Amino acid sequence: MVAMVGCSQAVLQQLRWELENHTSTPSYSGGLALKTSAEDSPADKSKKLRSPPNPAKKPEVKEWRKNVQVTASLHAGGPSCESGPLRCVFDPRLFSFCQSCLGYPLSIFFIVVNEFCERFSYYGMRALLVLYFRNFIGWDDNLSTAIYHTFVALCYLTPILGALIADSWLGKFKTIISLSIVYTIGQAVISVSSINDLTGQSPEGTPNSLSVHVALSMIGLVLIALGTGGIKPCVSAFGGDQFEEGQEKQRNRFFSIFYLAINAGSLLSTIITPILRVQQCGTQTSCYPLAFGVPAALMAVSLIVFVIGSKMYKKFQPQGNIMGKVVKCIGFAIKNRFRHRSKEFSKREHWLDWAKEKYDDRLITQIKMVTRVMFLFIPLPMFWALFDQQGSRWTLQATTMTGRFGSIEIQPDQMQTVNAILIVIMVPIVDAVVYPLIAKCGFNFTSLKKMTVGMFLASMAFVVAAIVQVEIDKTLPVFPGANQVQIKVLNIGNDSMIVSFPGEMVTLSQFSQTNEFMTFEADQLTNINIANVTEVTHKFEPGHRHTLLVWAPNHYRVVKDGLNNKPDKGENGIRFVNTFNEVINIKMSGKVYENIASYNASEYQFFPSGKKSYTINSTEIPQGCVHEFQSSNLDFGSAFTYVIKKESNGCPQVLEFEDIPPNTVNMALQIPQYFLLTCGEVVFSVTGLEFSYSQAPSNMKSVLQAGWLLTVAVGNIIVLIVAGVGHFSKQWAEYILFAALLLVVCVIFAIMARFYTYVNPVEIEAQFEEDDKKKAEKDNLNSTLEPVSQTKM
Repeated sequence: MVAMVGCSQAVLQQLRWELENHTSTPSYSGGLALKTSAEDSPADKSKKLRSPPNPAKKPEVKEWRKNVQVTASLHAGGPSCESGPLRCVFDPRLFSFCQSCLGYPLSIFFIVVNEFCERFSYYGMRALLVLYFRNFIGWDDNLSTAIYHTFVALCYLTPILGALIADSWLGKFKTIISLSIVYTIGQAVISVSSINDLTGQSPEGTPNSLSVHVALSMIGLVLIALGTGGIKPCVSAFGGDQFEEGQEKQRNRFFSIFYLAINAGSLLSTIITPILRVQQCGTQTSCYPLAFGVPAALMAVSLIVFVIGSKMYKKFQPQGNIMGKVVKCIGFAIKNRFRHRSKEFSKREHWLDWAKEKYDDRLITQIKMVTRVMFLFIPLPMFWALFDQQGSRWTLQATTMTGRFGSIEIQPDQMQTVNAILIVIMVPIVDAVVYPLIAKCGFNFTSLKKMTVGMFLASMAFVVAAIVQVEIDKTLPVFPGANQVQIKVLNIGNDSMIVSFPGEMVTLSQFSQTNEFMTFEADQLTNINIANVTEVTHKFEPGHRHTLLVWAPNHYRVVKDGLNNKPDKGENGIRFVNTFNEVINIKMSGKVYENIASYNASEYQFFPSGKKSYTINSTEIPQGCVHEFQSSNLDFGSAFTYVIKKESNGCPQVLEFEDIPPNTVNMALQIPQYFLLTCGEVVFSVTGLEFSYSQAPSNMKSVLQAGWLLTVAVGNIIVLIVAGVGHFSKQWAEYILFAALLLVVCVIFAIMARFYTYVNPVEIEAQFEEDDKKKAEKDNLNSTLEPVSQTKM
C-alpha cells in the first residue's frame, strides 16, 4: 500500500493537465484509454493501450475522461486502495490504478496462493502414501514402492494431456478449474478410503473389506494424478499471461515467487502431515483420515482462492486444435521434403519451410519457435536424474550417518527438507542480490547461461556427495562377500570357553563375545571345535553373518544373523537371547518378540533412535521380579543383542552386546551437497520455467510448459536405467559417474545455447497481425475498385 501512495502529487498534476487536453494520450498508464477484451490478442491489447482515444468517437473520450477523473480523485484525498483494498479488487478503475503503482497484476496474488495450497495438498498426501500402503492396506515394501513410483510417474505424464486441453479446447482458466475439481474429488476419495470404520473392522483393528479400501485408494490416486498433472503446465503459463508487454522483469520475478510458493507448500506439508498421522484416532494409533483430510481441505481452499480472482484474470481463448495443426504441418514438411530430395530442387532455409505450400507462414514460424526450444530440452533430463536422487540415493546415504545435532535429532528422510528450506532462503537472495550484482558487473547473464551454471552446480554437488561417501565408507563395518562367511562367538554360559577355528583360537569368559566378526572363505571353514570336546557341525551359508551361541562344552547353537548391511532408514536392530529354561515373550515399543525358546535368539526387529522401554514375561520369572526394562540411548544404524540372564534369585538381568556399531559421520556433512544442488535448482529450474514461457508462442505456452515437465519424467527413467545397468561395488563411484555424465551434458548444452537466438513471440505475432491487416485492406480496396471498373466498361 505504501507503493500506491508513492504515485504522488506529480502524477496528479499530469493527469489534470491531460484531462484539460483530452486529445492526447494519457502518460499515466493507469487510465483506461480503451478497454481490451478477452478475445484480443497480446498484440491488439498492447496497441489499444498505447493508442489515444479518437476525438471523433465521443463515447471513448468520455470513458477515458471518466477514468482519469477517478484516478485523479485518488490523489485529491478521495477513495484509495489504502483505505479499502477490496475496492482495488472489485472496482476495475481502481484496480487499474493499483496495478500500475505496484507494478504487478493483483491477479498474481491469487495464482501464487493457489499454487501454495495445491503443492501443500500434493506433497502432504504423497508423504504418507508408502506408510499408508504398508501399514494400513498391508502391502509389502516392494509393492508399496512400485505403486508409489507408478503414481509419481503418472503425475509427470499427464501434463501433456492438460496442456492439450488448455491450448486446444477449454483454455487455461477453464482447464485449471475443471481439473482442480477432479483433483479435489481425488483427495477426498483417498481420505475416505483411509477411514477404518468405512467397512467395519475386525477385533484386531483391520478393515473387514480391504478390497473396498484398495479400490477407493486407486481411484483417488488416478484422479489426483490427472488433476495435479493436468493443471501443472497451465498454472505457471496462466500466471505469465497476466503480464503486459514490457513487464519482462516483473514476469521473471513472478516465476521466482511462484517457485518459492511451490517449495514453501511442500516444506510445510512434509512437516505437518506426518505429525497429523501419529495422532490418536479412536482406537487407531495412526490417524490417516486426518492426515489425508487436511491436504484435501487445502486443495479445496486452492480451488476457492483461484475462483475468487476470476474477474481479474486475463483469459485468452484457445485457438482450436493447435496440436493437431502442428503435427500435420510437421508431417507435411517431412513428406514434402522427401518428395523433393533430388538436387534439381533448391534448398530452403529451414526444413519446416517445406510446408509453405499448404500452411501459412505464421503457423510455420510458431512451430519453429517451439521446435528450437524443444531441441534445447533434450539434454535437460540429466539434471533431473541427479536432482531426484535426493529422495533415494542421498536418503540412503543419510541412513549410514548420525542425525544428532546437539540435543536435536533428525531422521534420514527428514534431510530432504534441507532442500525446501534452502529454496525458501535462496530464491529471494538470488533474485534480489545475486542477479543485480552480476548485472552491475556488466555480465550478460542470459537464461541459458543461468541454466548451464545450474547444471554445473548440480554436478559439483554429486562430487561432494562422493567425497562424503568415501568418509562414510571408512567407518562402515566389513560385511561378507558372496563366497565368504563371517562368525562371532557369544558365550552365554557361566564358564569360560575356548573355541578353535582354522588357524585361530578364541578364549571367552562367561557372558562375553568376540570383539568383531571373523571372516573365512566358505570352502576353508572345515573345522570348528569347542573346548576340544565338541565339533561344530553346521552348514554355514555363504554371504551371511552367523553367531555361535555356546553355554557348555557340549552345547551350542548357530544362528544366522540376517543382517548383511546397515539397518535401513537409520534404524537400530535389536534381538534377544533367552538363557531361561522356559520360553520368553517380550514387548518393546509396540513390537512383540513371541515365544523365544530356551538358549535361542529371536529375529532382529528395528527401532528409531532414542531410549526404548520393553517388558519381559515368562512363567519361569518369579512374581516379585522387575519386568520393565529400558534400552540404552539408541543412535543411528546400529544393531544389538540383548542377552536375558537368569540371576540367582530367578529374576532376569539384561546384558547388551553390540553387533553393528552406530553411525559416526554426522548428517551435517550432507549440507554442502544440498546447498550446491539447491543453488543449481534455483538458477536452473526457476529460469527454465520462465524461459520456456517467454520463448513460446501465445497459443502453445502450456504445451511447452508440459514439455519442460516431461524432462523430469525422463530424468527419473535415466536413474532407473543407470542403476539397473551399472553395478558398483562402491557407492562413491556411482556418484562420480552421475557427476561426470551431467558435466558432459552441461558442456553440450552450453554449445547448443551458444547458437540459440532469442526471440520475442509477441513482436513476431504482432508483425504477422499487421501484415494480415494490410493484406485485408488491400483485398478490400481491390474488391471496391473492381465493380467500378466493370461499370465504366
